[in-house]
Amino acid sequence: MLITHDTRCALDAVVDLVNTAPEDDATPEGLPDVPALADFVRRHEISDVGVLSEFDLSAVRKIRGRFAGIFAAPDARAAAVLINELVAAAGTTPRLTDHDGYDWHVHYFAPGASVADHLAADCGMALAFFVVAGEQERLRRCEAPDCRRAFVDLSRNRSRRYCDSRTCGNRLHVAAYRARRKEAAG
Repeated sequence: MLITHDTRCALDAVVDLVNTAPEDDATPEGLPDVPALADFVRRHEISDVGVLSEFDLSAVRKIRGRFAGIFAAPDARAAAVLINELVAAAGTTPRLTDHDGYDWHVHYFAPGASVADHLAADCGMALAFFVVAGEQERLRRCEAPDCRRAFVDLSRNRSRRYCDSRTCGNRLHVAAYRARRKEAAG
């Protein structure tokens, strides 16, 4: 599956956005205020975003929940329904652009769109490409028991199980190794 630069950027943004949601009452909100949203916009180089407000923060948190639903969808048909609703509500307006030194690419958000509509359109379309390619199962949640972070499995053989092999994967492998050693020691 060919993933263009702008699609990869949108995938990174949607994964990061979904992972800002608190998993339980003990987990802090990853987008607690407007400055945190502004930092998110800056980190992901989201273009054509005006002055952010509490309204924008609330709208982005709302679509974050809708994106989380796509990662939890049981199959491509369910994911497609969620993506279609999200992208349609954003008022998608595909247009070619070559801004900021990037080669030609497609923006799906309408000119002057809110940051929430911008994310819904561009990130929704990036996820749509995975459904179209028959790759919806690559939209995953970490299999570590104490972690449910979202990620996109871009491994060649679709075998990635953890959001980060250096943390979650390694921690589980070390725990399994220690359990085997303890069992062998009797």
